[in-house]
Amino acid sequence: MTDEQPSSPITVLIADDQPLVRMGLRALVDAEHDMSVVAEAGTGVEAVARVQELHPDVVLMDIRMPELDGIAALRRIGADPTCTSTRVVVLTTFELDEYVFAALQAGAAGFLVKDSEPDDILRGIRLAAGGSSLLSPSVTRTVIASFTGATPTVRSDGRLAVLTEREQEVLALVGEGLNNAEIGDRLVVSTATARTHVSHIMAKLGARDRPQLVVIAYQTGLVR
Repeated sequence: MTDEQPSSPITVLIADDQPLVRMGLRALVDAEHDMSVVAEAGTGVEAVARVQELHPDVVLMDIRMPELDGIAALRRIGADPTCTSTRVVVLTTFELDEYVFAALQAGAAGFLVKDSEPDDILRGIRLAAGGSSLLSPSVTRTVIASFTGATPTVRSDGRLAVLTEREQEVLALVGEGLNNAEIGDRLVVSTATARTHVSHIMAKLGARDRPQLVVIAYQTGLVR
């Protein structure tokens, strides 16, 4: 019998221009056995450099930072092919933040309100590290509705033309916040089949992750 090797801790980078915020988040994360803060950054430029150097699993990114804001930093990280494994979670002061929609479009894995309960922040880090989207469907749809223009109809959005009818069904369910198992149950297919559909949709639409699919589902009128 062989002993099981413990999995590597989740590596976290904290990017916020307020030292007290960084200090509090570091203390919270470092107290957990399965995660560790590998670096801090006080500006967007520094955050991008640290991500490119260290390739952390998760970045907690403040949106409003000097030199380069969090959204611009997120775009630079997303455009770097060496950083594809890093998941960025944006930190906001309010759920209905005017910058959250832009962050989701730029590829954020989700968002957390800064005054969230500690357990919710830790759960969010674990979800992001595991590849899940960190989004409340109802809040996300409200954010999108509040800060985007008129929703196009399904017929007027050419992006859906590349999807099969079944893939459009799956995209709509992703937009409603369902996970792969729930999509499988709804469509009476296996979880593996649902996962395959989601992967094909992401490839066809050039989406990095599920949060971007949620945005597309709303913009194209599949979810209202």
